Amino acid sequence: MDTRLQLLTNWVRQFPGFEQSEAEPVSGDASFRRYFRVWQHAGQAKTNGGDVPFIVMDAPPEHEDCEPFVAIARHWHQQGIAVPEIIQADLEQGFLLLEDFGDQLMLGELNEESADRLYRNALEELTLIARQPSPEAYPLPPYDATLLEREMALFPDWLLEQHLGMQLENSERALLDTTFSMLRESALAQPEVTVHRDYHSRNLLVRPGEPRPGVIDFQDAVTGPVTYDVVSLLKDCYIQWPEARICDWLEVFRQSSRDAGLHRADPETFRQWFELMGMQRHLKAAGIFARLSIRDGKHGYLKDIPRTVQYLIVASSRQPALRHFHEWLSDTVMPRIEASIGPTPGQEHSHQ
Repeated sequence: MDTRLQLLTNWVRQFPGFEQSEAEPVSGDASFRRYFRVWQHAGQAKTNGGDVPFIVMDAPPEHEDCEPFVAIARHWHQQGIAVPEIIQADLEQGFLLLEDFGDQLMLGELNEESADRLYRNALEELTLIARQPSPEAYPLPPYDATLLEREMALFPDWLLEQHLGMQLENSERALLDTTFSMLRESALAQPEVTVHRDYHSRNLLVRPGEPRPGVIDFQDAVTGPVTYDVVSLLKDCYIQWPEARICDWLEVFRQSSRDAGLHRADPETFRQWFELMGMQRHLKAAGIFARLSIRDGKHGYLKDIPRTVQYLIVASSRQPALRHFHEWLSDTVMPRIEASIGPTPGQEHSHQ
């Protein structure tokens, strides 16, 4: 029996209009959190008409700390960012009752016609997030050298050694160290803004009648490099777009974030920051996808590794200082990935 589901149901039923509520599973994510939909009876709801849906988050306290989520959600909501309003919170039990943004992930809504509108709206929201001060109730941690290094180490630790079974030679470790050092220095040299840290098409919801995307999964927010979130969005591990479109959207964000006073970079500098930041993120993501499979039994993420590593290959090909890393990725690592997981999706964008 799912004892937490029973606890959660009892918790929700104490609130007016939810007395008869049944929790319907919506989804889990890559953590221990789970989400359920409950309905508030029309008599208690603020709307005319039918029952109103809400989301309940189940975040077991021994695995998940809800405090950052609550502090950031309340702060951002007050500042007009489109995050779910928190209706009720029980941090001790790890239950939150939230506004429901629906189920239409941006990923599922993207196509040739909709992409420009959806990305421009997402970039506008991103500028709003980036310029936010840290919440007083929860000062955001810094995206410092230690965190950047720890994330990049996931690539050799989980993907290369554990998933692919590679035994790295000293020369390969030295090559990784040199590459990581360059990526870390570039990230730390960028102007700092508020970083969502997982801003992509699976964490943005398209809402009926609302141009602005609903923003979720922001509890790991930090203060860090200005290009981090725009990389997550435009070099998305789950969908790929032609280079020309990425460049256009990046320039939209460069200008809006510059106009917001977040940096003074010219297009070339901003592009270089973006490329190197993307490499740091894709090293981390590829390692996390392998870890989700090995440690957590979530094997669905493996299919996203070839695309993620292909981003690394393309980005490193543009950096003369990373020529040896590029060659090693192309000649040694990628053939093993393709043999183990499957071919890289085509260079045009590919839907899941």
